Amino acid sequence: MDLFQSMQISASGLAAQRIRMNVIASNLANINTTKTPEGGPYRRKDVYFRPIEVNELGGGSDVARARISFKNELERELRGVEISRVVKDQKDPRLVYNPSHPDANDKGYVSMPNINMITEVVTMMNAQRSYEANVTAINATKAMINKSMAIGR
Repeated sequence: MDLFQSMQISASGLAAQRIRMNVIASNLANINTTKTPEGGPYRRKDVYFRPIEVNELGGGSDVARARISFKNELERELRGVEISRVVKDQKDPRLVYNPSHPDANDKGYVSMPNINMITEVVTMMNAQRSYEANVTAINATKAMINKSMAIGR
């Protein structure tokens, strides 16, 4: 495996976590949205990941792509990540008694999004730590490349 493949793997993690953060931001921004174009309250969204083979990540030189065809067993196990899907939570909305709200039903209850702020913040912290770990891996790989180039001088 060349060092650029490890950067591609980490970059796939960065991209996936960035999308995850966007979905979390959307959930938090819509925590009080009671009416959507589809009707009803906003539904929380969640991101699901799937592993992706290194050679599906794209990029790299022709030489690097040629090396992929000669991978050993360890290299066949290497995986990046991508978003497999973003799904809407199917839990029922929360009913909040607020008869003065314009979206209240005839009993005075408003259907609110099924979003728990604590869950979203914990998920956001997890995404942030995963993003930071991938940045650290990229920086370590860059340092190894720089050391390799210094040895070659």
